[in-house]
Amino acid sequence: MKDDGALVLFSGGQDSATCLAWALDRFGHVETLGFDYGQRHRVELDCREAFRTAITAMNPDWAARLGPDHTLRLDALAAISDTALTSDAAIRMGTDGLPNTFVPGRNLLFLTFAAALAYRRGLKHIVGGMCETDYSGYPDCRDDTIKALQVALNLGMERRFVLDTPLMWLTKGDTWRLAESLGGTPLVRAVVEHTHTCYLGDRSHRHPWGFGCGTCPACDLRAKGWQDFVAERL
Repeated sequence: MKDDGALVLFSGGQDSATCLAWALDRFGHVETLGFDYGQRHRVELDCREAFRTAITAMNPDWAARLGPDHTLRLDALAAISDTALTSDAAIRMGTDGLPNTFVPGRNLLFLTFAAALAYRRGLKHIVGGMCETDYSGYPDCRDDTIKALQVALNLGMERRFVLDTPLMWLTKGDTWRLAESLGGTPLVRAVVEHTHTCYLGDRSHRHPWGFGCGTCPACDLRAKGWQDFVAERL
């Protein structure tokens, strides 16, 4: 395995895009992986190539380090899910205290398939945008979950993968600040223009923080993070 190699779970959203920049700043070879699981906001996958192009244009070192992009289909995840991310259901809180945008097992499956690909590609680090600070309450985004899964993957594949979660203890405002610290205004602008977070897949409304419906929980969180980020400049 390449100790200096990383595979980034890159959905096309703000968090994973920032994680991609973070990985390119640290590792000598970086590949990206996206999942098509029948998500309602599948437009996020269409944003990935534009962001990869933008991020390599702004930094020649990053361009040299960025390797292939991979996409895996996980249609079965949508088939067994009944969520607002995999159907046209209205977004609401469930009786269990979790929003119905939670797709059970999603991150567990993502990281397991990522580890299988990293095994074949010889990459030690697997980078994900999971966050326990500003998140929707998803249990598969928690630090304990990621640490436990790292142990299971290493035991089950006889490897020493490292699951890196650079956003785990950051707020959304901090995530914007991290992007700025990594790539300055050009990277912040690329995140605004070429990433997608909106659960409804809306790319028709442009806001200061990017495209989206402006009302879903993902847009609300992204907008509040942007407001926190720009408030420092006032």
